Amino acid sequence: MSAILKKHVEKFVNIDEAAFQEVLAFFDMIPVKKKENLMEEGEFCNYHFFVEQGCIRKFFLKENGMEQTTEFALEHWWMTDNFAFERREQSGFYIQAIEPSVVLRISHDNRAALLKEFPFMEHYFRMVYQRAYAAAERRIRFLYELSREDLYLHFADSYPQFVQRIPQYLLASFLGFTPEYLSEIRNKLRS
Repeated sequence: MSAILKKHVEKFVNIDEAAFQEVLAFFDMIPVKKKENLMEEGEFCNYHFFVEQGCIRKFFLKENGMEQTTEFALEHWWMTDNFAFERREQSGFYIQAIEPSVVLRISHDNRAALLKEFPFMEHYFRMVYQRAYAAAERRIRFLYELSREDLYLHFADSYPQFVQRIPQYLLASFLGFTPEYLSEIRNKLRS
């Protein structure tokens, strides 16, 4: 079970099947329905989620009640409210399934126990966090540097699987557009 997580871990550390099965025991496998929340704003952020199958997103509600998507995760990606998870605080975000999904979740306590028992997993999680931080830095730069159209083109080029799987209104929310504006860009590019 969980060949996807094993393959991901093996990108960063050497692990045999027996050790991986012991590591896997620290996780819970959770099936999630489309639009089901894994976490809600105001809840204590006790879990870090690994997408085994499907697609999830992180978002918050703006003062006007509109949803602002900040992150997506497909198979083999991690997601949590990192700030709240590390500090064991209430989250300012929702995490929700975009499509029927299966996630592995690890609690804060289980992750601490995992890292104590398997110190090599510290390297794995460090690499996961470093990559996520680097991706966030690039996204911030692109938000400031690129035109709206170029931002969409860059995203579509870099992550075609997201453009194919994510509803247009959620993609627009992530890019900071209205759905209508994203439609205009897509129509312009088709002509």
